[in-house]
Amino acid sequence: MVYNSGMERTMKTVQEVSKLSGVTIRTLRYYDRIGLLSPAARTEAGYRLYDDAALMRLMRILLLKELEIPLKDVKRLLQLSDAAQREAIGLQIKALELKKERTEKLIALARRLEKGEGTMDFSAFDRSREEAYAAEAKARWGDTAAYREYETRPRQPGAEDRLMAIFADFGALRDGDPASAEAQVKVKTLQDCISANYYTCTDEILFGLGQMYAADERFRANIDAAGGEGTAAFVQKAIIAYCAKR
Repeated sequence: MVYNSGMERTMKTVQEVSKLSGVTIRTLRYYDRIGLLSPAARTEAGYRLYDDAALMRLMRILLLKELEIPLKDVKRLLQLSDAAQREAIGLQIKALELKKERTEKLIALARRLEKGEGTMDFSAFDRSREEAYAAEAKARWGDTAAYREYETRPRQPGAEDRLMAIFADFGALRDGDPASAEAQVKVKTLQDCISANYYTCTDEILFGLGQMYAADERFRANIDAAGGEGTAAFVQKAIIAYCAKR
């Protein structure tokens, strides 16, 4: 679309956007070339013009990049619904919060060692919770086979209800041994349910989900609501035992 000179004054030029956002003109041109951020219009001379909607999209792009989401996934993520975007961003924020928590533990450990204080606490080196959130985020919207399958597979009616019913069954077992045969059969049922209704749930993805079930407040609350307090923690332990035998 070409705008006349009067209409141009309601938009910003590429130079103005660059100055406002800190993004180089070269980068803005690159974003246009790959279809990530197109100008709203061009002048008769061919210069790019950006409206408020384009600026808001640029702000989202910059935020997602700051959340350490690869540029190829940023483009894909912006094509999803607002609800899906919020869910993916929430997962990434949680992963960064866990990273911050681990960094703070590393700083505290370094300070203790600097003072010559002996310690045998290796928890600061544990990346499992961060990796769990990263794996789930990739499965949801990353450039993975699981994501592509999740996007193209038709949604099965009642899938969420079946999943909650499985967690309710776990709840009936939560006072027992998570490595018991009955609990392990239930883990396999959970894995098969996810594979049948969402995406192929490999052992790696299953392990990451188990970590999230216990660590994420939202997951834990939903699972405990289905099976009773402590169910999410029990499911995590059962999945760990399951994956250890595979």
